[in-house]
Amino acid sequence: MKLSPSILESKIFRRIGVLDPSVIVGPAIGEDASIIDIGDDKVLVVHSDAISGSIEMLGWLAVHIAANDIAVRGVRPRWFLISLFIPETSDVISIVDKISDQIDRAAKELGIMVVGGHTETTTGIDRPLAGMTMIGIGHRNKIVTTSGAREGNILIATKAVALEGTSILCTDFAKELIDRGVDTHILERCARFIEEVSIVKEALALAEKGLVTSMHDPTEGGVIGGVTEIAYASNKTIELWLNEIPIREETRIICKKLGLDPLRLISSGTLLATVPRDRVEDAINLLKSIGIEARAIGVVKNRGRCLVEMLRDSNKICIEHVEVEDELFRLIKTYHN
Repeated sequence: MKLSPSILESKIFRRIGVLDPSVIVGPAIGEDASIIDIGDDKVLVVHSDAISGSIEMLGWLAVHIAANDIAVRGVRPRWFLISLFIPETSDVISIVDKISDQIDRAAKELGIMVVGGHTETTTGIDRPLAGMTMIGIGHRNKIVTTSGAREGNILIATKAVALEGTSILCTDFAKELIDRGVDTHILERCARFIEEVSIVKEALALAEKGLVTSMHDPTEGGVIGGVTEIAYASNKTIELWLNEIPIREETRIICKKLGLDPLRLISSGTLLATVPRDRVEDAINLLKSIGIEARAIGVVKNRGRCLVEMLRDSNKICIEHVEVEDELFRLIKTYHN
């Protein structure tokens, strides 16, 4: 689970070695990847992440999640590195074979090369873990940041929320869901949500046309976590229209059975983007033309007391801080304890 913003700011962000003027965007809450000036109006975009919440689809997610965080900068992901840690007590050959096959298929799908990494067996873990890095090169004047949201922008979301989380639940927790009466046909359908976890196509399309002021890939903490991070990074308040947020019926069923909130469930596969009000129709139509559904789910306002004002009918809930706790990891802790 992500560390809280207070820990990051007090223990991590103040300890970053020597400041380099070539770094345009470095460590910051909500920012998905570092941006480094390499001259000739080009920037190096670098992202580092980890996969600890999935077992069955670790390799697939490792590539796609890292690629998403480069693409939301408006840059095509190109080079991938992974450090893979396997429990000593496991069937190492079988696990490595499965993960490497998934990595290879995901990388080929996105046109990415695996250029390095590290693999080892280790003690003290009961599941495979991965740390990964993704790299791309872009044009300085086309870069998109999380902090770019402006007052009056409309927040749009693609596809549906919690696609990644739903798929992980339907694979890693299939037995528990069957025991609670979930039909296997539902599990089969939502397990395939993993095929939609990439947002590279839609992020690059929106950036290429200059239709977005900010983009973000909501991972841990779900769509609520992602929206609070956009608001925090941009120093704005976002009014979030809960009734407009797209949630698939399979996700509603799975989350209800497990007592989870789909809006706080890890949500790679959903692109959050802020768009100037007069370009919203253009953005949604562009996405539709490439086979991606999208809808408006909120509006950016001047910063007030709340980071996010969640509206449902006449009710308003104020979120004052960045939310990082994810429902998937809460569930994992429950089963491990």
